Amino acid sequence: MKGFRPGLVPSLVVAVLVPVMVCLGFWQLGRGEQKRVLMQQYAERRVAPPMDSAELAQAGDPAFRLLELHGQFDAEHSLLLDNRQHDGQVGVELLQPFLDPASGVWLLVNRGWLPWPDRRTPPVFTTPEQPVSLQAWVYVAPGATFQLHADPTAAPWPRLVTAIKPDTLWAELGRNGFSYELRQQSGPGAYRTDWPVVSMGPEKHLGYAVQWFAMAAALFGLFLYLGWHNAGRPHGNHHESNQHV
Repeated sequence: MKGFRPGLVPSLVVAVLVPVMVCLGFWQLGRGEQKRVLMQQYAERRVAPPMDSAELAQAGDPAFRLLELHGQFDAEHSLLLDNRQHDGQVGVELLQPFLDPASGVWLLVNRGWLPWPDRRTPPVFTTPEQPVSLQAWVYVAPGATFQLHADPTAAPWPRLVTAIKPDTLWAELGRNGFSYELRQQSGPGAYRTDWPVVSMGPEKHLGYAVQWFAMAAALFGLFLYLGWHNAGRPHGNHHESNQHV
């Protein structure tokens, strides 16, 4: 372009970074919309009458549906979901298989958060020995959990894990089980159950999107400024020839 000389390196930087920043901005907008839909769906389904476990198989989209369960926990195969925090305290979430005879399908119920302040000793928890009645809702994670290392499948019980994969557990135990985690509400055997629907709300994703778009605009504006500014400066060869005249 005549009168516009941004230089090779700035042009390459802008050509790479600006599209990346714009894409990240639109990705954040998409994540925010996904979270908004999830929260709206959660609000609608939590006020609906609870289902029983036998109806769960017919539910086309089980996310956030409330269930009324009657059955017993399997204390022998307990999972401890690591790296969970509440009010600045470190701890774990306790998940146990639960069999409701109404459906004959195993369910993985998250009984809630409990503190684990001392890693030198295992977390202390108890399990109801008799059948219980409780309410729980289906939790469908908005995205896959990133893991540096896969959790061992042959570790002793109770097993410390960094992600919940019900189908992997049912395959290991040879059981017919439901593919999603259920989160228990306050009731028999529950620990701390003030569950957040999403870890990051839609408004934060919108804020991040604005930041990415602003950085892309600022970088492109700087690119234009340098291009016009450099165009106003004399070429090196022309400046040297004037000095020799």
